[in-house]
Amino acid sequence: MFKKILVANRGEIACRVMRTAKKMGIATVAVYSDADARAPHVRMADEAVRLGPAPAAESYLRADLILLAAKETGADAIHPGYGFLSERESFAKACAEAGIAFVGPPPGAIAAMGDKIESKKLAKEAGVNVVPGFLGEIADTEHAVRIATEIGYPVMMKASAGGGGKGMRLAWNERDVREGFEPTKREGLASFGDDRVFIEKFIESPRHIEIQLLGDQHGNIVYLNERECSIQRRHQKVVEEAPSPFVTPAMRKAMGEQAVALARAVGYYSAGTVELIVSGADKTGQGFYFLEMNTRLQVEHPVTEAITGLDLVEQMIRVAAGEKLAFGQDEVKLNGWAIENRVYAEDPYRGFLPSTGRLVRYRPPTAENAGQGYVRVDDGVTEGSEISMFYDPMIAKLITWAPTRDQAADLQVGALDRFRIDGIGHNIDFLSAIMQHPRFRSGELTTGFIAEEYPEGFHGAPADETLVRRLAAVAVVLDLARTARAAEISGQLGAVALSTERSVRIGEHRFDVTVDGCDTGLLVNLSSDTPPLEVSGHWRAGDPQFFARIDGEAFATAVDRTRSGWKLTAHGAAHLVEVLPPHVAQYRAHMIEKVPPDMSRFLLAPMPGLLTRLHVQPGDQVEAGQALAVIEAMKMENILRAERAGTVKHAHFEPGDSLAVDAAILEFE
Repeated sequence: MFKKILVANRGEIACRVMRTAKKMGIATVAVYSDADARAPHVRMADEAVRLGPAPAAESYLRADLILLAAKETGADAIHPGYGFLSERESFAKACAEAGIAFVGPPPGAIAAMGDKIESKKLAKEAGVNVVPGFLGEIADTEHAVRIATEIGYPVMMKASAGGGGKGMRLAWNERDVREGFEPTKREGLASFGDDRVFIEKFIESPRHIEIQLLGDQHGNIVYLNERECSIQRRHQKVVEEAPSPFVTPAMRKAMGEQAVALARAVGYYSAGTVELIVSGADKTGQGFYFLEMNTRLQVEHPVTEAITGLDLVEQMIRVAAGEKLAFGQDEVKLNGWAIENRVYAEDPYRGFLPSTGRLVRYRPPTAENAGQGYVRVDDGVTEGSEISMFYDPMIAKLITWAPTRDQAADLQVGALDRFRIDGIGHNIDFLSAIMQHPRFRSGELTTGFIAEEYPEGFHGAPADETLVRRLAAVAVVLDLARTARAAEISGQLGAVALSTERSVRIGEHRFDVTVDGCDTGLLVNLSSDTPPLEVSGHWRAGDPQFFARIDGEAFATAVDRTRSGWKLTAHGAAHLVEVLPPHVAQYRAHMIEKVPPDMSRFLLAPMPGLLTRLHVQPGDQVEAGQALAVIEAMKMENILRAERAGTVKHAHFEPGDSLAVDAAILEFE
């Protein structure tokens, strides 16, 4: 077995690999860029080596520097994690030439599967179902238009070396191909150093299902069941679960055996994943097609670990050390249900735009057993960490396991309520809304789920009557605690009489509330028609969260003070709760609300990023929908379009300028 492993990655996956290595008694070496000098993965490792400046091309993608670090520290193995160099044939070869074990598949398998065009040809030869499409070289946009027309719309344009949702565009018509082909090439070149693009038929009502593989260097290959990854945004996975609610045992066996056949055809070993696109409309179980094979550990591997009881990182290390798999296909378990949510630095209330900055507050839910299930958090950040524009926007992964799918989803909702992040935009509310959505609970998923269910954007999860009543009760309890603390301030004129009556408003709901004490907490009376709610829990003024029990059930909410009450965030939405004493509430109609300024004359930067192109100049006439500017953020190009017709008055920035969020790029007359 290895004595020391260098982890050629950063963030949560670096921490994840190090935890398993330490459990196995193996020393670890971290590498880091200047942006990550104080990152958790650097502190977790036994040794750490600086690579270079923040951009990945000058640090984490420098194979020569990583190999030098391994030699200098005496590491006898390198685990690449995912992303960066994990699927570079040249890096795996360089490790072998340097006499350092690569914790991953052989270079030949990486090369065969890393090229999406060639991998589809290999898959077809191995008897794996493939999607109709054009796998040859595409010369230019005109050639792409001809190919797309022959295949039939809609089609998907993909960078040959792409992955992680980058370098992919859906085209419903010729215009989409003309607008999207060149940007797809540029994204492929910028992210992967390869601008080749292929085009294939887009399967409507598709589900994204993948098979986890594990093989050793002695010819043994097994499949570890499947994962459903259909809930995606811009082809980036958001929610993953195992098993899939759609897959039958017969379908699982057929997909698994095809995946194993493909892996065997390229001499594969270590962990890998065969991704399939599956027709949700085909109930025969035959409508699944090969998409690609990821020759590395997947972001979503924890859900497979949860239902099989295996540590995939440990298995990868043992395989790299030459050990045989200790189990066969018949011994692979399928126990319970697991769900993973990716917590991203993006703002769903602003069209899911990327968000960068400092984690002013970072309070993940405690990893714990919860009845028959458990909660797990995989992260690589801590309070005060910087979410940089140079790397992936994922902050953490929240994993729950329970005997049933509904129980696992319920655990997610509760854990997300206990997750508090301040300083940047994040998608916690959105994830909670998905977990509660009737369509998610029914298992009727497609890769179009988010676009179909939130066509007008995300505005928070709807609150039912039970939640509204609980929020009203919590707001009153918080207000009483705040008032009691204020009454303890010395130097006040006379005794302060503390009233337990409050007038509460949440949206269109109004409650005249009274509070009584009881042995285990407070009895909050919201109306004479319903029994009071018993609320127990300790909260101190300034605490960002309140963990309570309401009628014996756990309830958590994020807490922020407002001018006339509280902002309580729970169950996928922030709720403004006005709490006033009755003698103040009667004057509510006379309280003036501040109106925000009109910014409709400006084109505002919806996210921090780099202004790469400006398509208009002062004096230009623009039409609604016209492309005005392009901002690059998190390695993705974002086109800003005119909301209505107008004339450009001023341009306040030029291409090459860095933009802060809400920066006024253009001003209109």
